[in-house]
Amino acid sequence: MRYSRFLSRSAAPLAAVALPLVLAGPSAAVSGISVSTTGTNVSVVTSACAQNNGSWGTASLLSSGRTSFAQGRQVALSGTTVSQSAAWSGVAPGTYTVMVVCSNGVSAGTQVVIVSAASTPTVAASAAVRPTPSRGVLGGLGGSARDYGALTLGAGAALVGSAVIAGAWFLRRQPRSCRRY
Repeated sequence: MRYSRFLSRSAAPLAAVALPLVLAGPSAAVSGISVSTTGTNVSVVTSACAQNNGSWGTASLLSSGRTSFAQGRQVALSGTTVSQSAAWSGVAPGTYTVMVVCSNGVSAGTQVVIVSAASTPTVAASAAVRPTPSRGVLGGLGGSARDYGALTLGAGAALVGSAVIAGAWFLRRQPRSCRRY
């Protein structure tokens, strides 16, 4: 009898931790796309696509005024089960829309990107001037950077908070004979 009571007490913290995971569901798993520009190069990274018949999917770069996927410069996605990517080079300055469609026909996401005119580097006259990194240290696969949105960070904070509360509740509810001082 005492054993079953202990199991019911230990199941409560587990349920408190599992509940936010269940509520988060698939919306937390889908990452969408991340688009970046370097000079006249545009690249897109996603982890939402699965390989189907040897293909991950296709990315399309649409210039302003273009609205359908077929009207853009299309590039096949390449990568692994963790990350897929595509890139365009020699992109003229302007505003573009990047669309990614997985090989199963499902859209991985759409994002607007601005390509600015490439600036020519200048040499500093003083040797004391050191260049500073513009984006800090990049983490991830192949030096890619991923910007997690507010929803993802909020879900993570809720999970950590609920685990702390459940752990404290569990320790507080233990019988005095089990506590060690």
